This record gives sequence, structure tokens and C-alpha cells, in this order.
Amino acid sequence: MKIFAISDLHLSVNNPKPMDIFGPVWENQLESISADWREKVGEDDIVLLAGDFSWAMKLEDAAPDFEMMQNYPGKKIIIRGNHDFWWKSISAVRKILPKGFYAIQNDAMKFGDVIVCGTRMWPSKEEKKNYSDDDRKIYARELLRLRMTLENAKKLQTEGEKIVCMVHYPPYSPEEEDSEVTAIMEEFGVSAVVYGHIHAYCRQHLYLEKNGIKYYLTSCDLVHNKLTEINV
Repeated sequence: MKIFAISDLHLSVNNPKPMDIFGPVWENQLESISADWREKVGEDDIVLLAGDFSWAMKLEDAAPDFEMMQNYPGKKIIIRGNHDFWWKSISAVRKILPKGFYAIQNDAMKFGDVIVCGTRMWPSKEEKKNYSDDDRKIYARELLRLRMTLENAKKLQTEGEKIVCMVHYPPYSPEEEDSEVTAIMEEFGVSAVVYGHIHAYCRQHLYLEKNGIKYYLTSCDLVHNKLTEINV
């Protein structure tokens, strides 16, 4: 079983949005992703989708985006991103997912010898100007949710399975400095972290190993619409 990741697809099957206004890398985006996906991924493999899957505003409008990718090979595991406004309760999301898709929200799932967990997270005060009291509250809440998902992962870890954690927002500062998030990842013995959210003009590395944890930035435009293989 191999693990791959790509994030921030921003799909819109029912109401196509011209993504090429954000740069030439978005031209024929889906065709490029599809070709690379089908070349790399086998039915027993895992593909991690770290948020911003669909532009849809309502849950029923996101369903066609999932159905379009239903026949892509592999087990597709998704978390919520900041633009996934269609994402309501986790139970409602899971009801509309076609076969082969799995949604994670503060919990964890085991696939062979790998445990996948995750939460959206929120920008830290180093990442966002004009940081408000609401930002601080949301960030504190997301730290609790990060602990929750990792505690659930630990409960599933019975035979030394590797833990892979997905977050949508970057887990460290723009300068890739240690943070409360990286400290929690280290506390729980996470093997790899997959994240997205960042797009053009990014200063961060696509791959970084920090204090024994492998960090992968997988926003589709930054990885040129090709899946990143995750090594644990």
C-alpha cells in the first residue's frame, strides 16, 4: 500500500469556475491531476486530500464533485478546508460520500499499517495580520481538536502503526519555525503531516523534515497538479 496526497483541488463540476485566472498552472488542472492519479495510484493505495475540495456552498452541490472522482483508484480520505463551506456535520458529509471516499473530522481511521487523522486548524498570530480575539479563540479550539484527533489515532495504534495527520492550514510559521502544532505532533509521535492552503509565492518547502516528522505541502498548484508520495 502506497500513500499519496494532493490538496486544494477547488472543484466545481456543476458551476465551473475559471481557475486559470490564478495562473497558467491551473489550466487543464483536472485533466493533469486525473492522468497523474491514474498512472500512480492502485486500488489498495491511499490518497489524502487535505481540504478545499470543492467550491460548492451547499452539501448537495458538492456531491457531483465527489461522484466525478468516484472511479479514481484508491481510498480517498478528506478533511475540511477553509473554503469547504458545503461541509456541515460530519454525519451529513459521510452520507453523501460515494464508495471509496472517507471523511475525517477530529477522529481517526486505520488503513493497514497506517492510521490517518486530521483537523482543519487555523492560522497562528505569526501568519495573519490583525489577529482578532475570534482568531485566538478559533485557534485554541483547533488545538483541542488536534489533540482529539491524535488521541483517537493513539487508541487505534495497537501494533506500532504509523500515524499520518492531515491539517489544512500550515502547521508552522511562514519561516517554518516550531509551533504549538508541531509540538503536539511530536508529543503524539506523528510520522508525517500533510497540509495545503498555501498557493503561489509560497516561501515554504514542499517537503521538510523537522524533529523527526516529515511535513508535506501538497497544494495542487504548487506540486504542478501531480500527486505527492508520502513516506512514513
